[in-house]
Amino acid sequence: MLNLGQFNTLKANRQTDNGFYLTDDESNEVLLPNKYVPEDLSPGDTLTVFLYKDSEDMLIATTQTPKVSLGGYAILQAKAVGTFGAFFDWGLEKDLLVPYRQQANRIQEGNDYVVHLYLDEASQRLAGSTKINKTFTKKPEALKLGEQVELIAYSQTEIGISCIVNNAFQGLLFRNEIFESVKVPMQLTAYVKNIRPDYKIDLSLNRPGYQAVDDNVEKIIKALTANDGHLNLNDKSSPEEITRILGMSKKIFKKAIGALYKRKYIKISESGIQAIDGKSQS
Repeated sequence: MLNLGQFNTLKANRQTDNGFYLTDDESNEVLLPNKYVPEDLSPGDTLTVFLYKDSEDMLIATTQTPKVSLGGYAILQAKAVGTFGAFFDWGLEKDLLVPYRQQANRIQEGNDYVVHLYLDEASQRLAGSTKINKTFTKKPEALKLGEQVELIAYSQTEIGISCIVNNAFQGLLFRNEIFESVKVPMQLTAYVKNIRPDYKIDLSLNRPGYQAVDDNVEKIIKALTANDGHLNLNDKSSPEEITRILGMSKKIFKKAIGALYKRKYIKISESGIQAIDGKSQS
């Protein structure tokens, strides 16, 4: 079976003036145009290609790698806005259309957006959508609490930032738990904090428990090293100041400097924290 919008491993069958015809196990054929044919390709060889439709609505194989495949998500740039919608660069010769009806908000040329690739059932063409909330169908049953996941931040909400988790699931970073710069759209790493009954995922930018403290201990050490062994922060500093300077919560900061103090790495005073002689260089 030839799978539109996906990578297919096919067999080189016959060569023509236009290119190589590739076949699947059911003898279905698709053309690989000459410009994509590897120099050493011979009949009988296998080749992994991506299938899409060209400007004439003909199924075509390509050795180019798209930025997104069927059912997936990617951050793409809008190249142009036309009569039928916005056109995006997705790594292939033919741009990807996001129809007006599939735009969460009106798309502006030159801006980046999170785009979902889907198959339009009526036209049997690949198309894009920025209405991300309506695209989640999978249940994150295999995910575990504390597991590291890859995110694409796609939307700001009143309580946080909505994210795509592992290119498949919906998650949320709560605004009151974000202590570093997170923009939309943006790719980042986070951790599973909770999986709700509706299968939405609560996320955290910090590892669970004392692992988060360890991570932020290293962040404080680096900050001390970059500032001649001194930071104008201590356990009486405001949460806003700690977040501005170090990008962490006051709660985590206090635990981290407590751990450094026990290791005799720092001294804590009214003026801030000071690395003990020689420690900031270690």
